[in-house]
Amino acid sequence: MSADPGKPRGVLHQRLEHGEFQHARRMPSPALACLIEHYWFVSWDLRGLPAQQQETLPHPNVHLVVEPGLTAIYGVHTGRFVRLLEGQGRVFGIKFKAAGFFPFYGAPVSELMDRSLDPGHLFGNDAARFEAEVFASEDVDAMSAAAERLLLAHWPPPDPNVARVSMIVADIAKDRSLTSVEALAQQTGLGKRALQRLFNQYVGVSPKWVINRYRLHEAIAQLQAGAPVAWAELAQQLGYFDQAHFIRDFRKLVGCSPAAYARTEAERGRPD
Repeated sequence: MSADPGKPRGVLHQRLEHGEFQHARRMPSPALACLIEHYWFVSWDLRGLPAQQQETLPHPNVHLVVEPGLTAIYGVHTGRFVRLLEGQGRVFGIKFKAAGFFPFYGAPVSELMDRSLDPGHLFGNDAARFEAEVFASEDVDAMSAAAERLLLAHWPPPDPNVARVSMIVADIAKDRSLTSVEALAQQTGLGKRALQRLFNQYVGVSPKWVINRYRLHEAIAQLQAGAPVAWAELAQQLGYFDQAHFIRDFRKLVGCSPAAYARTEAERGRPD
């Protein structure tokens, strides 16, 4: 397994105000890379310090998360994820590729939207053993190795649609010109209804949702970069009809206006 696959996208606050915070990721082995995006690990130490709130934007991915009292398989979360960090803790997760969870689940992934599932329903007694291994492990590499053993023991039969849908989602993420389902249909050669059916079955959310979220991820990345922003121009680049529509979507997902978010991130980045 290779080391950290790069900077995460969608984390709203790149720096905590105080305390120790670690976020590491590991790539899966080549044998598992067709269905697994990466493994991730988060730890924090705020003992004796005030609690801090961390927020992330949703991705079109299912996660298997291991944490004391909260271990579960989580479907696509449609709103921003808010977590209050306090004391000392750590969390390990398996991030399935978009469409990569369907072969394990065998049912429309949309059934899990904003819901969770006991890992034992899919992995039987191996789920509890995996959880115990993660709790006993001292580092992310050992946790990732335990995840590999679990997944290989329950590896599903191949499904040709998985690679196809995963590639479509990857294209949405990297191609900023894909700002509508119509454009996606033209690029893929699939009708809008066919795209809708595939995304409902394999991804768990609609193609429109995926396009909108990745364009907002792009907006967050630009604001975090700290460069001056022409709001009307940015809204147009992201496929919005007008600046007001962009601001409404941004505020609904992030909880504040783009300008307010940019100011907050700038203040966090200033030295004390």
